[in-house]
Amino acid sequence: MENSSDNKAFSPETAARFHDVEENLKVIRFRLEEAAVRSGRNPDDVILMAVTKTVPVEVINHALSLGIDYMGENRVQELNAKYDSLTRDGKHIHLIGHLQTNKVKQVVGKVEMIQSVDSVRVAQAIASRSRELGIVTNALVEVNIGKEENKSGVLPEEAYELICQISEFDGLNVQGLMAIPPADCEIAQTIKYFEEIYKLFIDIGTKNPHNNSYTMKHLSMGMSADYAEAVMHGSTMVRVGTALFGRRNYSK
Repeated sequence: MENSSDNKAFSPETAARFHDVEENLKVIRFRLEEAAVRSGRNPDDVILMAVTKTVPVEVINHALSLGIDYMGENRVQELNAKYDSLTRDGKHIHLIGHLQTNKVKQVVGKVEMIQSVDSVRVAQAIASRSRELGIVTNALVEVNIGKEENKSGVLPEEAYELICQISEFDGLNVQGLMAIPPADCEIAQTIKYFEEIYKLFIDIGTKNPHNNSYTMKHLSMGMSADYAEAVMHGSTMVRVGTALFGRRNYSK
């Protein structure tokens, strides 16, 4: 693999950004390890996902060269624009943003997991396309933990029923839950949401003790502002963008 950390091949601005990513990653890894140990968990059991929305490919590849094995894109169009230039060997690419059924064919086969399944309709489309390609696509059910009107995700009380329905689809492998607490919460309230989604995660797993049709393997919660707290409250996967790559222009 070409060493994307060879800063001589890039502009001074890009090289400086590489350095910032390296320093930010040290802080993130330290905080993740500390949070895992404080909660009695093995730090190796927590996945750090780099959220790459608006991040240039060369910066993403540099982050991947530092040992980050998971990356998450929000938009299908952006993922497709970057896909051929990504250093993908040995890496795990997830779609973490809302997925419309008319975009399913553009993403299935390129990502290992879709974290934003929130309806039977989109699950059916993913499963159908996966069968056409002869693959199985992993999925998380997105839970609208704050019950926000303008946010995607299934309501907490409807999550188990949805999982039971879609886990029967050939071509789809349900592996857990994903959630994003309301953005305007104080950290104490965010922690309450983390506790609620963790309880739901455990409850749904308990209802399927032999993993016959789905697994509660992953609980994807926690982002740049609260990833340490999420780890302390049961997250198995944190999605970190700004804390790793710096502030970005989301109007693009």
